[in-house]
Amino acid sequence: MQQAVTHGIRVSVETQYVEDESNSDESYYVFSYTITITNESDGIAQLMSRHWVITNADGKTEEVRGPGVVGQQPILAPGESFTYSSFCPLSTPIGSMYGTYQVVKNSTETLEVKIPVFSLAVPHVLH
Repeated sequence: MQQAVTHGIRVSVETQYVEDESNSDESYYVFSYTITITNESDGIAQLMSRHWVITNADGKTEEVRGPGVVGQQPILAPGESFTYSSFCPLSTPIGSMYGTYQVVKNSTETLEVKIPVFSLAVPHVLH
């Protein structure tokens, strides 16, 4: 699990290769990731938007920006957490993701919260 804490907001990431949705013959690899956002600060925080940087093994980078996460803009009181899962397709069996969330704290202060770099990799099969 990868973790980062910025401005009292903890972001934890777990990943998994989704073999059933992938097709190596067509260079299509699907990875799921589950993120838990925990408000460890003393103020109310609302996640407003996300910015992802996704890189495959060939060095091709794609940026994704959008409002909220999974259609939501969760509000977290101190001590509260929000967990969601999503997925990322890649054209290579290895890649990475990182990014930021834009969070508004106490309805007045806009902060950039770091999403730590995490790897996406097809597990090796030993025979």
